Amino acid sequence: MTTGALAAAMLLPLGCSKFDELNTDPDSTTTASSGMLLTGQLWSALTMGGKSGDKWYFGDMFFTKQISWQEGSQDSRNTQYNVIGRTGLGRYTGMMSLRRMVENANPIDKEAYEGVELFMKAYFMFDATMSLGDIPYSEALKGEEGIFKPKYDTQKEVVTYMLDDLDQAYAKFSAATRNFDGDFCYGGDPAKWKKAVSALQLRILINLSKKIGEADLKVAERFAKVVATQDLFSSSSDNFQLVYGKLSSQLFPLYLSKFNMYAGVSTTIIDEMKKNQDRRLFYYCEPAKSESDKSPDSYDAYLGVNPTDVYSDILARYNEGSISNVNNRFWEVETGQPTIQMGYAELNFVLAEACLRGWISGNANDYYHEGIRASMEFAAAYTPDEYRHGVVIDDAYIAGFLAKPGMQLGCTSASFEKDLREVLTQKYLDFFMHNTYWCYYDYRRTGYPEIPINPETNLNPDPTKMPMRWMYDKREYDYNREALDEALQRQYGGNDDWNELMWILK
Repeated sequence: MTTGALAAAMLLPLGCSKFDELNTDPDSTTTASSGMLLTGQLWSALTMGGKSGDKWYFGDMFFTKQISWQEGSQDSRNTQYNVIGRTGLGRYTGMMSLRRMVENANPIDKEAYEGVELFMKAYFMFDATMSLGDIPYSEALKGEEGIFKPKYDTQKEVVTYMLDDLDQAYAKFSAATRNFDGDFCYGGDPAKWKKAVSALQLRILINLSKKIGEADLKVAERFAKVVATQDLFSSSSDNFQLVYGKLSSQLFPLYLSKFNMYAGVSTTIIDEMKKNQDRRLFYYCEPAKSESDKSPDSYDAYLGVNPTDVYSDILARYNEGSISNVNNRFWEVETGQPTIQMGYAELNFVLAEACLRGWISGNANDYYHEGIRASMEFAAAYTPDEYRHGVVIDDAYIAGFLAKPGMQLGCTSASFEKDLREVLTQKYLDFFMHNTYWCYYDYRRTGYPEIPINPETNLNPDPTKMPMRWMYDKREYDYNREALDEALQRQYGGNDDWNELMWILK
């Protein structure tokens, strides 16, 4: 673990010692079970963007331009206009809980919990390396061995370690003999976890598309091997997702939110759906108040907003009611919809891109269509009749939509760029109201989906571009400065800057 995270972990029990003494039952165990430890880390993995609560449920979507926020607060405006700041390595503290989870496991369940630890480490740390670049990995979590200032591995080393760890995780779950405790996502089913491992491997590998020339990584070969030999998601029932319940602690984060009037849906969502006559529009959005003379089942009743416009112009449109809000179901249905972190629809879009790149055989169009089908079926499953604005998404509609000439990929080398744009745009539409940072990572490496940039409002130091990364948290400077300085010099010529390109993007 990093020194900063280690210091936080060391301070926690000292600061709480009196509380612990007063609140410990001498007749009960003080050792957390493996199941309890897993539940806590799984909750952390599956909550939206690592957060809960209403306004900042949308935080990722401000940045990826799916939502424009009309409240007027400076913090949301900064995010909307590309101020992304710093991020740290706090996830390493959670890795300690996963280590304890394995140590406390019943021998018969040890293989499964070891698989979970390997999966979760790669899952959390891949997001960290995609945010920052080089991070500690090989020497992380070795404080008990006297390593308090771990080196920063290169990003290439990090992804190699992750892929190897996930190979081991798949083998661990394959060897597991029964369901294990603490897993509210898959009910402790090792077979389901194998599919999640495969999905994460393919997510990592598709993000290495610029590194296809690195012979030792064998990106295309590894991708093809996973597809050919491992279990994959076969439906949305396999999604790695958080399903909400009706108890007060389980409600959808936006239920009865006081912020519901501030979430305007972007032109990146609405205009794309109007262009294709995509009925998910009616399930995602509300008609604009200014268009009350139009039927709610008319595409013309829905108006998007460009989140990069001058804020005074956005507020003027908000005040006149000419921006569509998100569908009222997100505020009024207590269980909302599951928050998907890795899903069946995404997997199909990843497979479609791999086909376009020639990494696997098969028809990219088939995967593309299956991703759209899964996305539409998910929207239909979680939109009650009274929130559909009189519009139906059923098998007949989906079949007709997918048969449209405009929804066919060319699947030729000449049509590659257009095809890639279509695949990644549909992926972006599917991620609406989920974790959209992965679409931003697609944008960084491919230019798609097309995220609007307005130099007049862009707060990035280079106003013509989206930021390319986050800066390292100040705690890393405080506790592990020498190792961090070495990593910064190696990657960015010593510059910890938003616009530097990490290895995976070069």
